[in-house]
Amino acid sequence: MSIRRTIATRRAMAAVSAAAALVLTLSGCGGDDGDATTEKGGPSASAAATPSSEDKGEQREDTAAGENVDPSVQLAEARGSGLTLIINQVKRDTGGFLTVQGEIKNVSDRTQNTSGWAGTETSISGNNSNSVAGATLVDQAGKKRYYVLRDTESRCLCTTGISPLSEGESTPIFMQFPAPPATTTEVDFTLPTFATTSLKISG
Repeated sequence: MSIRRTIATRRAMAAVSAAAALVLTLSGCGGDDGDATTEKGGPSASAAATPSSEDKGEQREDTAAGENVDPSVQLAEARGSGLTLIINQVKRDTGGFLTVQGEIKNVSDRTQNTSGWAGTETSISGNNSNSVAGATLVDQAGKKRYYVLRDTESRCLCTTGISPLSEGESTPIFMQFPAPPATTTEVDFTLPTFATTSLKISG
């Protein structure tokens, strides 16, 4: 009798252990599904769509402008009212993004306001004051327009908080866009208050 009771007890314990393992397995599967949903377009898809924003810091506007850029390389120039925009780099990044970096200089004899560069889209300009969030790229061949990337709170992946520029002063800028197809090697770049200029893509 004691042997039968021991066997029954062991079977019961084995059944409990198996049930517990099953619960843990199901819980783990549920967590994986949640992560997959986010990557494939869940609630935080816009933020996840900027993989380099977390790797390079989501507040990239504080550090990225001017990094690893040779100021002597001038790919394009656009003029505005008393301002000159020089583009130093147009490069594809890993993950399917295109980063444009350059510099804006006040060539006039008076202080220049920077608020107009954020564009006229209220949700964007309101969350990115004194920024270059209004920039766009146009792929003429592919007939597509690309806007500066933004997260779920409409914060742009671009330089923000640019102070008014006094006479002779300049500021480095950067903007990150979805990259056009690999077959596209040239795009038209526009920043509000500046003339449109053509950019050749590298990388």
